[in-house]
Amino acid sequence: MTSLMLRTFLLSATVALAACESSPQSADISGPSAATPVPSSVSSSIGAFASSGHAGLDAWRDEFAVRARNAGHQIETIRSILEGIEPMSVFLERSSEAVDQAEFSKPIWEYVDDTVSQRRLTNGRERLAADSSLFGALETTYGVQREYLVAIWGMETSYGGYIGDFDAPSALASMAAEGRRRSFAERELLALMTILENGDAYRHELVAGWAGAMGQTQFMPTTYVAYAVDWTGDGTKDVWRARADALASAGNYLSASGWRPGEPSLVEVVLPQNFDYALANGIDRPTQFWQQIGIVPANRLNLDPAGVGEAELWLPAGATGPAFLLYPNFDVIKTYNRADSYALSVSLIAEGVSGRGAPTGTWPRGIDRLSISEIEQLQDALNRLGYNAGPADGIAGRGTRGALQRFQIDRGMMADGFPTRTALAAVLAAS
Repeated sequence: MTSLMLRTFLLSATVALAACESSPQSADISGPSAATPVPSSVSSSIGAFASSGHAGLDAWRDEFAVRARNAGHQIETIRSILEGIEPMSVFLERSSEAVDQAEFSKPIWEYVDDTVSQRRLTNGRERLAADSSLFGALETTYGVQREYLVAIWGMETSYGGYIGDFDAPSALASMAAEGRRRSFAERELLALMTILENGDAYRHELVAGWAGAMGQTQFMPTTYVAYAVDWTGDGTKDVWRARADALASAGNYLSASGWRPGEPSLVEVVLPQNFDYALANGIDRPTQFWQQIGIVPANRLNLDPAGVGEAELWLPAGATGPAFLLYPNFDVIKTYNRADSYALSVSLIAEGVSGRGAPTGTWPRGIDRLSISEIEQLQDALNRLGYNAGPADGIAGRGTRGALQRFQIDRGMMADGFPTRTALAAVLAAS
């Protein structure tokens, strides 16, 4: 009997023995308020857990275990996932807000410098050459160009070189106990239980990055359950060790998320002199319009090489930095990570391994950029003036930049929406 068959047999037997206590699995268990009362006999049947050394984590685990059982998961699986979890200080002892993450805390040019390195581009080209037949088959099956698959792979784990060494259940349990992302973390923990019950992994194989993403293409557990693929045909969806499974899973995920075969995610462009920067406002316009006003491609022959027909003009660093036309696949990349900087880096890796270099435009590295507290001041002031910048969270995302751009337009300023000290001074003076 193969190991997979043995796992399946044992899990099936356990299900049969526990069937009288099982109930259908819930789609979402979001916290104590979402719990369905269960008989005390069910609670006691799970048994006590040894202390993790963190009282809050222990209290959360005791309560969540009951809800996981009530959701239909096997007692053996619940104990396997939750026994031995350790508190992670990244969640329990300091802020885990988005501003701590590189995609949000670094200037975009520093983030690109770190992620789109010459070494990563060289390694990506070598991987494409070494696994040409695999990438060709994946591209045929899922419609995702090979350069984007290798870019995701390189971006997430440096082509499988570092998949993380954190225990996924400990990471997600710590996130849940901390509370701000409890619903999310608990859904992911339930998905880990499903992975074990499906026989796709053993408990000790559930290693992840610090936030719980797993394998060579860094799938969250719910994404794994929905989209992971057994490309090798060995009976398991091994995104940790089997690069073919990991890459096929990424292709399947991007395809299901709306990937448009053959289309680029972006095209770098050069703007004409005396350009109206207010046109970079997040609105898709016909590519013919961009051509008519004098925008030209920086490193391609055509602004719209796949004939998409429409694109958004994006200035990630304002008027003094590179400019890009964004196509629908840019947003598909963001299903992996919602940060524009992430999608930009993936796109630039794809461009680079295809022979088109990193941005030809110059980043404004010498600019005196705003601190997190200054961005919060800017957001507060814009909100007071009636320009909806969203919550004052210190992250100058698209909402903040759009609000600043509307302020600049109303006052006849250059309207690139980029938060500089000059822009902050103007907004504070007006408020």
